Amino acid sequence: MAIFLNENSRVLVQGMTGSEGMKHTNRMIASGTNIVAGVNPRKAGESVEVQGQSIPVYGTVVEAMEATGADVSVVFVPPAFTKAAVVEAIEASIPLCVVITEGVPVHDTAYFYALAAQSTTTRIIGPNCPGLISPEKSNAGIIPATIAKAGRIGLVSKSGTLTYQMMYELRDIGFSTAVGIGGDPIIGTTHIDCLQAFEDDPETDAIVMIGEIGGDAEERAAAYIKEHITKPVVGYVAGFTAPEGKTMGHAGAIVSGSSGTAAAKQEALEAVGVKVGKTPSETARLMREVIEAL
Repeated sequence: MAIFLNENSRVLVQGMTGSEGMKHTNRMIASGTNIVAGVNPRKAGESVEVQGQSIPVYGTVVEAMEATGADVSVVFVPPAFTKAAVVEAIEASIPLCVVITEGVPVHDTAYFYALAAQSTTTRIIGPNCPGLISPEKSNAGIIPATIAKAGRIGLVSKSGTLTYQMMYELRDIGFSTAVGIGGDPIIGTTHIDCLQAFEDDPETDAIVMIGEIGGDAEERAAAYIKEHITKPVVGYVAGFTAPEGKTMGHAGAIVSGSSGTAAAKQEALEAVGVKVGKTPSETARLMREVIEAL
């Protein structure tokens, strides 16, 4: 099985006809994703040839869903237009909206996050994320499809590149689903959401959780793990050497005093039984030990 995305997912791409949209539509189709539509109001009624397939372009998400039965949207539109695109997807009640775009104003994210919370129909992943992949089933976003096979590890990560590295490190064991949730101050789907989904998935045996400095998401996840998660969790927190008071990479990764440090997050996770690696490779080794012990 997989969480959020599987071989039956029917994916539309908002912004498919742009350069990034076309590039990654090609990659998603090559990895087996069922892309059924593109959305671009200026090119409605046209079609695009991708990998020998003719993919229709619709003017709105509603039209695309009605015509194709799409249940996942991947958003590849510039930051200035992301809010409108995501609001359109939410108002169309699409079940899953994956927002790849980087540089979305936090005010805009707050707006569509609140709208999605009110609707309760649409799950948002992102923004500023690599998306998610259920290897050998479907790939919604920019995660390379060739770095890992299907397996029984669940992965949730704030960092795109660390998602890729962890998948590669554990490529021989494989993953049920890997979810890149993004590192912005406000995101849709959280560590906790993914932890619970993996807990509920009978074919996920163990979970890797990748966090990073800044905020308290990992501490909150630790508290949730203590109360609700029975499967083994292995963790990694990026930023052990980051200087205090500096924003490092992702907009959410700022440390103030002892709040949000890698050491504080490690302590919180280890206190609830999560094994935490100091490097991605050590984290992968810890997960191998967990899998071998099952």
